[in-house]
Amino acid sequence: MPNDIDLARLRELLERGHVQLLEVLPQSEYDEEHLPGAINVPLKSLTPNAVAGFDRSRPTVVYCWDDI
Repeated sequence: MPNDIDLARLRELLERGHVQLLEVLPQSEYDEEHLPGAINVPLKSLTPNAVAGFDRSRPTVVYCWDDI
């Protein structure tokens, strides 16, 4: 079930190793800048096979950046 979290909570979860990060921006934008430890799977490539290696016992935080 999706939940919104703020940056402070994300930092806490990352420090404890409780979550994994998935960035869904295009590869070129990921290459420019991304959160440390994030794995890039562009949204257009997001399939069950693309995330098959994720640890299902830990929550996944999915994020992207849009400057609109």
